Amino acid sequence: MNNPALTTAARTILRVVVGFLFAAHGWQKYNEFTIAGTQGAFAQMGVPAADLVAPVVATLELVGGIALIVGFLSRPVAALLVLDMLGALVLVHASAGVFVQTGGFELVLLLAAAALAVALAGPGRVSVDYVLFGRKSSKLAVLA
Repeated sequence: MNNPALTTAARTILRVVVGFLFAAHGWQKYNEFTIAGTQGAFAQMGVPAADLVAPVVATLELVGGIALIVGFLSRPVAALLVLDMLGALVLVHASAGVFVQTGGFELVLLLAAAALAVALAGPGRVSVDYVLFGRKSSKLAVLA
């Protein structure tokens, strides 16, 4: 059954919650761990080019998370966040198994799936994208 009000609510809830979680992780990389600390942690985890990757990932997560919360450039941003999480899964978390208590991939897989859902479904009507682009926002998926 297609209920536009429920679909709008679902897209908005998903986008805002996943955006908040990404923004929180980006904020943490800047303020709690610091970029230097994140670079060191990434290097220790075996992330290639950790000195370059850490600030890029921190910025993507912080700025991208905020963009998702407000629904701005939602599809391309969500697609980039999917790549971010797939990189984290493959490079860091897969070898630790499923569960987060052991450093596993359950959180990054869930965040990747949620970001992919936003990239595929779009931001919904309660978003900056809808105000700026209206129905044309679905064409942004082709560019992402």
